Amino acid sequence: MQRARMVSALVEVARERGAARVTVAHVVARSGVSRRTFYEMFADRDACFMAALELAIERGAARVLPAFERAAVSGAAPGGGGLGVGGGGAARWRERVRAGLGALLEFLDDEPDLGGLCVVETLGVCPEALARRAQVVRALVDAVDAGRGEARAGLAPTRLTAEGVVGGVLAVLYARFAEGWPSSDRSKPMLRLLSPLMAMIVLPYLGPVAAARETSRPAPRARPRSQRPASNPFEGLGMRLTYRTVRVLSAIAARAGASNREVADASGVQDQGQISKLLIRLERRGLVENIGSGPVHGKPNAWQLTAKGRQVEHAIREQATHAA
Repeated sequence: MQRARMVSALVEVARERGAARVTVAHVVARSGVSRRTFYEMFADRDACFMAALELAIERGAARVLPAFERAAVSGAAPGGGGLGVGGGGAARWRERVRAGLGALLEFLDDEPDLGGLCVVETLGVCPEALARRAQVVRALVDAVDAGRGEARAGLAPTRLTAEGVVGGVLAVLYARFAEGWPSSDRSKPMLRLLSPLMAMIVLPYLGPVAAARETSRPAPRARPRSQRPASNPFEGLGMRLTYRTVRVLSAIAARAGASNREVADASGVQDQGQISKLLIRLERRGLVENIGSGPVHGKPNAWQLTAKGRQVEHAIREQATHAA
């Protein structure tokens, strides 16, 4: 839990100040943990940054890879705009790239703090971050370089072509972050760049006609901001999350509608008075809600996590996985 708080704090401060200017003092002040606790979990600021970077990459990959693979099977891309992909290898490659790029842009819109960590903040922080960035870039180059097998006659792209295309796309995204994209009012979504970036990608492989077609394809409609996950679900909780508290949240996450006794058994809290007090406290903090009629009607309580509770429980579980 403390690790998750510190990672979230670093992500927030990096967006505000730039990762190169984030210090251990900034992280501990924002997260509310002690400097001693920080050094129990991280060797230094760079180690904390790498933990945040891995979280950002994994969360982005969880959006991009499934979209890319689905398009590889079906030839469909989200918000594709109706261009057929029937039969041609070039069309299938184009749709895979479009689907993956669209998912990446949606991720940057939904989680700009984590997205900015990947696109902007890996430069100039530490050698380990640059090495990890290079690994990710190589994977992106591999995906684009697959277009060589589908290139039109007369075009002769090379591996260097793919490197240039990926570098160009990342440079555009970097510039937009510098300009304040995506904006808090959703007026400048990264998803708006999908069609022009796709035109830039396909041009050296499929030629100017295909690039013009990509330019004319409408971008998918941006989702409402309410679907964007909170970058720091621990902010404003107003309570300390103990081991017992986490066990209770995990028990309710595993079995929505559980009664007081069922939550107590699953979390290892034997005293019914203690579990009642803890559930009431969590309810007041907006992490759980009672959806049952309760003792007033002679029936047991039925507990489930609220949206905020699900964010907190997911963040704890995710960070526990990284720590393991």
